[in-house]
Amino acid sequence: MTAAVAAVVVLSASVVALVALRGRGRRPLAGRDLTGWALADRSHGHLMTWCILGGTIYTAYTFLAVPGLVFGSGGVGFYALTYTVVVYVFAFMVLPRLTGIARTHGYVTGADFIRGRYGAPGLALAVAITGILATMPYIALQLLGIRAVLSVLGVESDGVVGDLVLTVVFAVLAVSTYRHGLRAPSAVSIGKAILVTASAVSIAALVWTRVGSPGELFAAAEQTITARDSRLSVVLDPALGPAYVSLALGSALALFAFPHVQMVAFSARTDDVVRRSTVTLLGWTGLLGVFAVFGVAALASNVVPPPGRADLAVPMLVQELAPAWLAGAVLGALVVAALVPAAVMSIGASALFARNVYVEYVNPTATAEQETRVARVVSLLVKLGALGFAMGLHDQNAINLHLLGAVWVLQTLPALVLGLARRAPHRFALLTGWFAGMVAGTAMVAHGGFSPTVLVSLGPVKTQLYAGLLGLAVNLAVVVVAGLLLRRWGPGRGLDRTVDRRNTRRRPAIVSRSVPS
Repeated sequence: MTAAVAAVVVLSASVVALVALRGRGRRPLAGRDLTGWALADRSHGHLMTWCILGGTIYTAYTFLAVPGLVFGSGGVGFYALTYTVVVYVFAFMVLPRLTGIARTHGYVTGADFIRGRYGAPGLALAVAITGILATMPYIALQLLGIRAVLSVLGVESDGVVGDLVLTVVFAVLAVSTYRHGLRAPSAVSIGKAILVTASAVSIAALVWTRVGSPGELFAAAEQTITARDSRLSVVLDPALGPAYVSLALGSALALFAFPHVQMVAFSARTDDVVRRSTVTLLGWTGLLGVFAVFGVAALASNVVPPPGRADLAVPMLVQELAPAWLAGAVLGALVVAALVPAAVMSIGASALFARNVYVEYVNPTATAEQETRVARVVSLLVKLGALGFAMGLHDQNAINLHLLGAVWVLQTLPALVLGLARRAPHRFALLTGWFAGMVAGTAMVAHGGFSPTVLVSLGPVKTQLYAGLLGLAVNLAVVVVAGLLLRRWGPGRGLDRTVDRRNTRRRPAIVSRSVPS
């Protein structure tokens, strides 16, 4: 175990040092604007965009939770693979267009686009606050991934040593992102891609040689999971089809509503870079699929994690199959995998606050330097808040908050996507729909005991559906009805600055106060 711990420490320390040194020798950020700090001056090419976008979407918690779900619930856990394929069709159509508009008008956040498209600072504020609230528990989940690795290595995850490790790692991450913004995690994202790929290949080789071929693997896993619960199977039960489809579709739509994903797309050099990257991101889905099969391997190997800790199935499998030094290297790679999304998420949330809350409502005359300074300070506070979440809350509470956050952020999607249509809905219709979707989604999740799915009865037919998708359905229905009423009796539409070419050379339209919400 000493060799495993040493391998984790060496690998993690090397990457943390890379984060700390990233950006040294560059000119200070004090005189740069938010585009330079949060978007790395929109300089990312295809390789960097692929690495940092994939490294942000496929988090350390994802690589632990998906195989853990397969281990605990069987075939339904493979839904994550479906949605990470479906989502790129959606992203291919939407993200490049948003990126092109953002570059033309100097937008940094998705809320900037909404402010400019609808002339509605109130709607932009709702989207910004929703994004910030949804991101906080998501960052905390990255810490849970590190804690899971520490617990397998024998470090008490909720003890003094575990908390100290988390604090040190995130202190270095906080300082580096404060200084260098998105440039800090960009180099680490390349290392993450290499390490996760090497880990997947190594574990797969160990499973094949020591557990059995894929056919033997699934047969042994089926026996194990049915012995535990006769209702479960590693093959998807057709009766769970509606729940599977709604989870996959809802999760796919929610993924690119998160502000940090939009921000990474906006950092690309051109919209064509984003277009090509969304296609090649399927390579990350392939890696996630391999990790999902490791959940089957853990069943076949009769791994027994602590009650309620299915996310430990893969780390325990690695510990059982690999020599200590290799187990440490693989688990260290999972620690590294948490650093990139945590850094990017904190930058995304802080950019939203600085641009769409502070400048819009607190200090409308703020200079670019003041705006960037606020974003940098908020990025520290966001990380401290996430650290408090991870240390002060039970793991399941953080997971529940993230589930609720995903349902919430999904309600911001109509304003973003419908804003790309030639005739977008009325801003007040979108704001009303957002509110209705938030209330309905929250009520359904709370009523279902924080389960992602709720039971829906349609006459004699009863089925489970994703609460976030049902909330989105309520949202869109209200948008349609309110839009019809506002078209006839409501106030006029706000000024659309995304087609006002006279403003393209000015400071981003977010600073304009001429149109009330």
